[in-house]
Amino acid sequence: MTNERGEVRDAPRGVVQESASTWRQPLPPSLSAERDALVQEVAGRVLALGAAAPGPGRRLLVGVDGFTAAGKTSFGHELAQRISATGRPVLRATLDDFKKPWRDRHLYDRESGEGYYRNAYDYESAKRLLLDPCRSEGPARCALCGIDPLTQEDHSADTVPVPADAVLIVDGVFAFRPEINDYWDFRVWLDVDGETSVRRGAARDQDWAGSDAESIHRDRYLVAERIYLDEVRPLPMMDVVIDNSDFARPRVVGPRGR
Repeated sequence: MTNERGEVRDAPRGVVQESASTWRQPLPPSLSAERDALVQEVAGRVLALGAAAPGPGRRLLVGVDGFTAAGKTSFGHELAQRISATGRPVLRATLDDFKKPWRDRHLYDRESGEGYYRNAYDYESAKRLLLDPCRSEGPARCALCGIDPLTQEDHSADTVPVPADAVLIVDGVFAFRPEINDYWDFRVWLDVDGETSVRRGAARDQDWAGSDAESIHRDRYLVAERIYLDEVRPLPMMDVVIDNSDFARPRVVGPRGR
């Protein structure tokens, strides 16, 4: 948004700016008071970062990771609503909107588990379009979506202003790979076991994957996740680890503070 002089204006206070991607999921309904309290606790911890600094607060970047179908996107939406309710502007994005385009898939392996882990995501695009602008200190605009993973429409030119005290919440697998790990001020891991990930993911993706859904999740996504865990070992980096096996009764199982 710009004013009549072409200057960048901040987004309205307490608004969640969403990605234009058609892959975007809706805000889930409240499942329990227990879950609401946990999300509120995490929101409070995020907002406490840099609270002692003068002024309205600095930009904060939050990464939400975990196995496929762990509930990352839903948790990101819930966290965004809690933070925006305090008046802070929030930007929401997912790493699935920063994958390499399908038209280039003949150039690399994206079908095997190892190929998916090594080649599916375009980290340079995510940094240039989203993370670098949000990490900067001056006026900035960012793209909340690179390429729509369903339509393959390029949204990289569709930018939004980054308020000086914005909170960017990004969900996605492999969010703490070395290529982008240093950007995060707060790291969340949603913990589910491999079989839960396969079962949930296969049920979710029946519409587009059909009878191949389970094998895609077991032989591609789960294999990729295990490579990530072996190579990066992200869990010791986390600010909070949440057992999200039961959506209505999530539990903090990792450090509440560092």
